[in-house]
Amino acid sequence: MVVRIRLARHGRRNLPFYHIVVANARTGRNSKPIEKLGSFNPLPDADGTKLIQLNFERAKYWLTVGAQPSETVEKLFVKADLMPQAPKPWLEAAKKMREL
Repeated sequence: MVVRIRLARHGRRNLPFYHIVVANARTGRNSKPIEKLGSFNPLPDADGTKLIQLNFERAKYWLTVGAQPSETVEKLFVKADLMPQAPKPWLEAAKKMREL
């Protein structure tokens, strides 16, 4: 069973709000998750900050067990220092192509 950490969309049209959830990779985006880890509001508030609420202990547990984060969740985890940024070899190739 492949387990993924991903975003489940809530809210309404033009006002998205996401729950950070652990779910089976074969289930739908908004299906019942195994566990809810936190929430993410991508719309900035009056101060210009995007709010992220996350249970660090459970997120670390699921990462050590082998759950694969989605690309968006991986970016959030890198910003929260939960995991190191993965090397992206295609970026290096693109930089070399630009220099030529």
